[in-house]
Amino acid sequence: MLAAARKELLLDRLRRDGRIVAKEIAAELGLSEDSIRRDLRELDAAGLAVRVYGGALPASPAVADYAARTAVSPDSKRRVAAAAVALIQPGATVILDGGTTTLAMVDALPRTLPCTVITHSPTIAASLLEHTAEVLLIGGRLFKHSAVACGAAAVEAASRISADLFFLGVTGVHPDAGLTTGDSDEAAMKRALAARAAETLVLASEEKIGTASRYTVLGLDEVAGVLTDAPEDDPTIRALAAGGIRVLPA
Repeated sequence: MLAAARKELLLDRLRRDGRIVAKEIAAELGLSEDSIRRDLRELDAAGLAVRVYGGALPASPAVADYAARTAVSPDSKRRVAAAAVALIQPGATVILDGGTTTLAMVDALPRTLPCTVITHSPTIAASLLEHTAEVLLIGGRLFKHSAVACGAAAVEAASRISADLFFLGVTGVHPDAGLTTGDSDEAAMKRALAARAAETLVLASEEKIGTASRYTVLGLDEVAGVLTDAPEDDPTIRALAAGGIRVLPA
């Protein structure tokens, strides 16, 4: 089997099964594990898969640059955002992560809702200028890919806040890999914010379900629930429910 055909088969298996075990697929195809691992390395380098111990997981498309992500699954993001906003009570203090789904939350947020919004995203903060909500902007080194503040100064500032809810944005939600994103500093900042909220809810539009990125943010058992509009019969949603993870339909 030619390398191109092997890679296409591997991608088909990732889409179908949500994971690849190198040893198993090598035995099935009558190939060496080294050949499969080489293919997976090349798929990883091309951004089509994420290598993990023993195999690979589907790569998230949500690691594209900020401008490109605004065009990915916009209807799904609006549905998830509307469901998230419905959970914000008057007078609540909430943390909004950076990203295009939280930006959709601002669009859905009633302009006169009395609440406090804490964010490390200057984009989110600027979008709230016409809202009644009190806004606290956390500063630090600007991570331009996601338009958020990260680094030691941002983590230090986050340690001094507290909130009722943190709406967490991730690039991948996978039953094996958990909640992931594409940058280690951004992952650390998300963990710092999650530690300051009574509950963390994950915003998971359809393109993130069943995929993974390089860096772990949190385990699925460390959040209060996953907000998603993915269908109940989606394999990942079934796996989350079977594992006792609270899935909130959008």
